[in-house]
Amino acid sequence: MKSLSLILFLLPCLALANDWSALQEDGAIAVMRHALAPGTGDPSEFRLEDCSTQRNLDERGREQARKIGEAIRERGIAFDTVFSSQWCRTRETAELLDVGPVVEAPSLNSFFRDYSTRDSQTRATLDLIEGTEGKLMLVSHQVNISALAGQATRSGEILIFRLRDGALAVTGRILVEP
Repeated sequence: MKSLSLILFLLPCLALANDWSALQEDGAIAVMRHALAPGTGDPSEFRLEDCSTQRNLDERGREQARKIGEAIRERGIAFDTVFSSQWCRTRETAELLDVGPVVEAPSLNSFFRDYSTRDSQTRATLDLIEGTEGKLMLVSHQVNISALAGQATRSGEILIFRLRDGALAVTGRILVEP
C-alpha cells in the first residue's frame, strides 16, 4: 500500500517531466531556479554588490545553464524578457542561458534569510508578470519559486506556468542535469 501511495504522490511530477510542449504554448511563463551553486544560503558577509561574498555557480552550474539555454534555443524558443534576481548566481545563469535580454527584478531576490518579505515579494513578482507583455522567463531562488508555485525545484529546474485568475498554475517542468 505504501508503494501505491508513493506512486500516486509522484505521478503528477512524473507526468510533467521535461514537458517542452508546455513551454512552447502561448502564454507559457518559464520560472527557473538558478543553476547549480553548491551550498545552502549565502555566507554571513553577503553583499549584493560583491559576488565574492555570495554563493556562486561552479563550473558544473555554468555548464548546466549553457546546456539548458542550448536545449531551449534548439526548440526555437526565445523570450522577450528574462527577469533575474540581483544575486550573482541568478544573473549569471540568466546570461549563460542566452535566450533573451536579461533584466534585474528585485522581487525575485532571495528571502531565505528574511521570510518577512515573502508575501510582498511574491505579490510584486505576480504584478511584474501581469504587467509585462511577451514571452517571459524568470530566474530566481528555491524559496521564491516555492512561494509562487507551492512546489520545490532542483538547481536549474524550470517550472512552466500559466497565469490564471491572478495565480500561477504549473503546467509542466523541465530539468536538464548538470
